[in-house]
Amino acid sequence: MKFIRFGLPGQERPGLIDPLGGLRDLSAHVRDIDGALLADAAVLAALRALDPFSLPPVSPDVRLGSPLAGVGNFYAIGLNFRDHAQEANLPIPSEPVVFMKATSCICGPDDPFLCPPGAQKLDWEAELGVVVGRRAKRVSPAEARACIAGYCTVLDGSERDFQMNRGGLWIKGKSYESFGPLGPWLVTADEVPNPQALAIRLEVNGERMQDGNTAEMIFDVATLVSHLSEFMTLLPGDVIATGTPAGVGLGQKPPRFLRPGDEVTLEVEGLGRQRHCVVVDRAER
Repeated sequence: MKFIRFGLPGQERPGLIDPLGGLRDLSAHVRDIDGALLADAAVLAALRALDPFSLPPVSPDVRLGSPLAGVGNFYAIGLNFRDHAQEANLPIPSEPVVFMKATSCICGPDDPFLCPPGAQKLDWEAELGVVVGRRAKRVSPAEARACIAGYCTVLDGSERDFQMNRGGLWIKGKSYESFGPLGPWLVTADEVPNPQALAIRLEVNGERMQDGNTAEMIFDVATLVSHLSEFMTLLPGDVIATGTPAGVGLGQKPPRFLRPGDEVTLEVEGLGRQRHCVVVDRAER
């Protein structure tokens, strides 16, 4: 299944994509797409048994929100592609580099990408997102696969000066509002037979900047879930951004960063496409 959530921010309703690519409303059957739903095998089975064409259609012009509500923890993995570590002039990690993103940075797949006041080094990272569907505590890589509910496209937004020069942890440069768009779809694991064979692409103003594949990961998806579960219990609805291939702005020669008016588009093969316009954040505090 390909789950979606649609509607105005804070008022999203659950839905899915039918076999012809149409949007369908699931709100008569489930309250929302969240960790509780993903952990409920009986409800998921009932949804799979539905005739999607019997569901009310949704306008293709509707805003899509994050396909997952109520994300508990937003984990991210740094330097998980050899070519990205090399462009950053950093050593190849011997075990996964883990950091966090605040869940308040999550937004929809076409929402504006906000430029924070004072930002000078706004950067992009296209990534495969893993959505946890079952409690995972000290699981092996083989056991980890059963703990994955599905996958989504993630833009790991960064402000490199905030990240590297403002003290403390990377989270300060990774968590501004809009720095974690998810979607457009949450694709259930049964529809992604090999998460280690997915193309990852990103363009800025129509110019291809990233063109990688999850086959190039240093640590594969199952290893990442297993590794994280050694140190913390993963819960249904947690999200893991699994790292980005080479081609980020910081790695350009000279470095290149986003400016207001730029357009960023990205996709992970089979998981849908995002499009964001960079705008100055002028919202009231």
